[in-house]
Amino acid sequence: MIAFLQGTIVERTPTEIVIDVNGVGYSVSVSLSTSHALESHGNEVKILTYLHVREDLMQLYGFATESERQLFRMLISITGIGPKMAQGILSGLSPVEFREAVATGNILSLTSISGVGRKTAERLIIELRDKIGKGEDAHADTPAGSLQMKLRAEAIIALMSLGYTRLSAEKALRAVLSETASRDLSLEELIKTALRHAGSRT
Repeated sequence: MIAFLQGTIVERTPTEIVIDVNGVGYSVSVSLSTSHALESHGNEVKILTYLHVREDLMQLYGFATESERQLFRMLISITGIGPKMAQGILSGLSPVEFREAVATGNILSLTSISGVGRKTAERLIIELRDKIGKGEDAHADTPAGSLQMKLRAEAIIALMSLGYTRLSAEKALRAVLSETASRDLSLEELIKTALRHAGSRT
């Protein structure tokens, strides 16, 4: 088991990095959340990993935090959810947001994730609610946190309906929320501001 890698990022895409560890390049699949976190660390990084082994494939998955890695392990323990879908789920919502969505039964937030339909969302809630609980970082009892998640999910759906990809919508919203962390935005303000960041429909 490879627990972590520490080295230099030599190649990077939104969902994959190649990290040079003492002259050996490791290809690591990452979520958008982890990719975003790594951008702020420059090229010298330490990343937690999970090695997924199949009969015909060995693939490393990387995580910026232990919370994300634990959540990934929970997700792949569910029948029908493989590592790629788990990474897609972690790309759609941060660990805190996902835990809150499960704890509060927020179907809207879960189905805003690309590839997650209502049945899958319901299965996630049923199978993970007891495991996740409310947790110290789930904020399940915080109305403001729940409202922000609802607005975020609705904004993503609105941007996608305007022709933007899930990736573009997510990236734009992250930029908006980072810039406006000190104040609350209405859904209309959130969408309008995100449109300025989303760029072309690609």
